[in-house]
Amino acid sequence: MEAVTSLVLGTRNPHKVREIERLLEPAGISVEPLPAGIELPPETGSSFAENAFPKARTAAASTGRPAIADDSGIEAEALGGAPGVRSARYAGLDASDEQNLAKLLHQAPAGSRLRYVCALVYVDPRSGGEELFCGYCHGRLAAEPRGTGGFGYDPAFIPSDGRDELTMAELSDEEKDAISHRGEAVRAFVSWLSR
Repeated sequence: MEAVTSLVLGTRNPHKVREIERLLEPAGISVEPLPAGIELPPETGSSFAENAFPKARTAAASTGRPAIADDSGIEAEALGGAPGVRSARYAGLDASDEQNLAKLLHQAPAGSRLRYVCALVYVDPRSGGEELFCGYCHGRLAAEPRGTGGFGYDPAFIPSDGRDELTMAELSDEEKDAISHRGEAVRAFVSWLSR
């Protein structure tokens, strides 16, 4: 397989771009944001993988370059796995991170079990190859948001593998990357690339 040194990232989320850049940097892989004018398909799948594949395929086909895209979110055991694939739209189509988090805190009891899920897809338009990598992070719901790092549901997610009952938003970038769902998926991808 030809060495991969740069990838197009199929997302418009600046937080996700920074996080994936940080995770791929040790492997010597640079990340380019999706060029303006390329429209990503709507997230209509019933699973994270079903949403990630079309985004990665669109980014690869539109640029003619290897691309990755992920779909990720949070699953609350007390809510039967919700918000799941609707994590970014939990409180409505144009809901902010704060509105989505407020809805989760209102609907799920503090201390209840949570799971972050990431489905990361790699598409190489030159070979036609496609690969899926999944990552998970288990934790529980904090009683109230804490911390200023991270994004999304991080201020209320206390990871099982974390330190001192801190939320994801209270951990350093390095601590978060070591245990996060996205970190696990990216490490699996890098390991596959280096076979």
